Amino acid sequence: MLRELHPELLDALPSRHPDAVHSRRDLRVINFIMGNHRWMARTLPAVLRVAERVLELGAGTGELSRRLGAQGQCVTGLDLSPPPANWPPCQDWHNANLLTFDGYDRYEAVIGNLIFHHFSVDELAMLGGRLRESVRVIIACEPSRREFSQRLFALIAPLFRANHVTLHDARVSIAAGFQGDELPHLLGLDPTMWSWQCHSTALGAYRMVAVRLPRS
Repeated sequence: MLRELHPELLDALPSRHPDAVHSRRDLRVINFIMGNHRWMARTLPAVLRVAERVLELGAGTGELSRRLGAQGQCVTGLDLSPPPANWPPCQDWHNANLLTFDGYDRYEAVIGNLIFHHFSVDELAMLGGRLRESVRVIIACEPSRREFSQRLFALIAPLFRANHVTLHDARVSIAAGFQGDELPHLLGLDPTMWSWQCHSTALGAYRMVAVRLPRS
């Protein structure tokens, strides 16, 4: 599958619209089925050093950051939307555009769950230019761009009563997802300066862990 980028319906809906509320519920189910938050909760502590600061891109409803906070990682959220009502008061939140955010140098690790696929080749290159000069760790969980993933979602979506927004956005998200080493290359990571591992799961997740190599 060639990578294709199209608008997602959820992004254009008011946050309290019934279709948006239903679709966010669907996303929680999808994250649970794919095991995205569980994987992130296992993976992040293994690559963090003591006292390193973590920033979540596209933190949205804050569920991933709160889960990580419950196990001891204090994660700052970054999103176009303001923090959710239940955002922990001890954790910071940046209400900003991640492409123009100028505070990446305050963090050692950046994580993103289902966010990188929203961006074009040029936008990923722009974001990569900011990240690779600032942070030490980049962890991403994205859709795996495969026809199998499209068929699998079409099979399971009726089981959790996904609405029309989710049905549309899932197809679009998978078509905009990644394969192989695409994401680190699109971010412009230099293999002489970064080590990374990318893999796809049977349930349709594309996962990348990139760590800056020690400077000699």
